[in-house]
Amino acid sequence: MFHEIEDVSISKLDSAALVIFFASDLGRLRMFELHFIFPGDPETLTGGYIYDNRIVDGLWDRGWKVCRHILPDGFPFPHASSLDKASEVLGRIPDDRLVIIDGLALAPMVELIERHSARLVLIGLIHHPLAEETGITAAQKSLLWVQERRVLAMCARVVVTSSTTAAALASNYGVGPDRLVVIEPGVDAAPLAVGPRKAVINLLSVATVTPRKGHDLLIAALAPLRKQSWRLSCVGDLERDPVTTAHVRKCVARFGLESRIKFRGVLGQSALARQYHSADLFVLASQHEGYGMALAEALACGVPIVATRVGAIPVTVPTNAGLLVPPGSSRDLTSALMRFFDEPRLRMRLKAGARASRLRGRSWDVAARCLEKQLRELMAG
Repeated sequence: MFHEIEDVSISKLDSAALVIFFASDLGRLRMFELHFIFPGDPETLTGGYIYDNRIVDGLWDRGWKVCRHILPDGFPFPHASSLDKASEVLGRIPDDRLVIIDGLALAPMVELIERHSARLVLIGLIHHPLAEETGITAAQKSLLWVQERRVLAMCARVVVTSSTTAAALASNYGVGPDRLVVIEPGVDAAPLAVGPRKAVINLLSVATVTPRKGHDLLIAALAPLRKQSWRLSCVGDLERDPVTTAHVRKCVARFGLESRIKFRGVLGQSALARQYHSADLFVLASQHEGYGMALAEALACGVPIVATRVGAIPVTVPTNAGLLVPPGSSRDLTSALMRFFDEPRLRMRLKAGARASRLRGRSWDVAARCLEKQLRELMAG
């Protein structure tokens, strides 16, 4: 980014003035530099990585030079070699630079970050606290909680994707409100879903197959509804957690739902858009959500929702656009699904609410602008 100067002949400027001018201008150029640390492949199609990439793209569009640093896979429980790589990455970043670290890597890097916290301006990006992840041991939860509290204390800012996560960090992790910033994900405009235009109700769930996403609970909730006309399409990574994927497939087989439930794996943008476009209902049995970007995408298409009342889901899903049930209860989930199947007026009301909620969606440009404001304040300070 170059700055215009007044109409002054170069010949009228002495050499010292030229040095001062260009040094000052280069300093302003450097102020627009940001380093972003990704834990693993940034092209992974999960809500967290999509958020990271869209924010980075938005800052690029606004004139920032964003240096992306990609760490090996394995976080939040990295191998020693991954931490060695992380140490190299941090060591190469010059002093006084702005550095955003995705929360998946932030806590495991706590000891490395301590060595550099005095010379770098650190920003933590927390999608949801790692200690609240499902499918980890009590010892792992305890370790992550200690690591997160310790590392968040070193961050000049802590960016979170929902007010729910902000409240959790304030009450349980010692992050003061002066350092907490809520920047909700953006959502792209999308055409309204039309459903399958058949008697069969088309259900859609978009979530990586991990314990936290509750696929097994959803399958158990659908099993008593065999007499209803429905089909379920599950979109999401099947390879992230092979043990959970195998368990979920066994659940489908045990209930005899192979012809009703299809696992489609990771889909590209156009194929995923077709899934939303043909959906009658979005379903999610998650045990925790920092925000729930797939829920926002469903609402952007005017698709109503049945989901669990956890994390930020009650904030993301308007009351007139979905039915929310307590987490961990397949019976409550069955009851909500049965209501959707059996009550045409309810379906119409929820669909109307979902379509109305499209007006609430914010753009990714707004999200990038909000982060830029915080970065500029840090530079000014």
